[in-house]
Order: sequence, then C-alpha cells, then structure tokens
Amino acid sequence: MSGVMQTINDRYKKKAVVDVRSGDTVRVHQKIKEGSKERIQIFEGVVIRTDNKKSHTSRVTVRKIASGVGVEKSFLLHSPLVEKIEVVRRAKV
Repeated sequence: MSGVMQTINDRYKKKAVVDVRSGDTVRVHQKIKEGSKERIQIFEGVVIRTDNKKSHTSRVTVRKIASGVGVEKSFLLHSPLVEKIEVVRRAKV
C-alpha cells in the first residue's frame, strides 16, 4: 500500500524547490484568487520554521512585521498556489 501512496505523492511534488533554512529572508510569490480574477501576492519576511523537507507536505513558516504587528504565514512548498520562492538574504541562526 505504501508504494501506491509514494507514487501518488511523487506525482504532485514540484521538480525544483528552493533550499531555505531558518533565518533566511525570503520573498514568496503566491496566487490569490478574488472572484473571477487571479493575481500574484508577494509576502516577504524571515523564515522561522521549516518542516518535512523531503516530503510532499514540506512547509515553511515566514514572519514579517506589518504596521507594527508581527504576522506569520505558513506555505506548503509543493502547493500549486505557491508560484516561486526567492531567497533575498542568507543568515546563520
């Protein structure tokens, strides 16, 4: 049974995913659908967490300060809604 699940999971993985680590400043381009229109929204901040790097459920949590308030957002790396992830700056944590 796990062989069947593995082939299905591999089918939905993206071919190239950026290697991001905690402390990196990234710019995430995400598709946003509003009614019948679709646009790209950019979320720029510091990576505070990465999960399941080898899995199709790998996730990155990004934090930024907006109007004096901290905002955190999690992104699934293999989601079709995530267009691309740009590393703006590397850092050591």
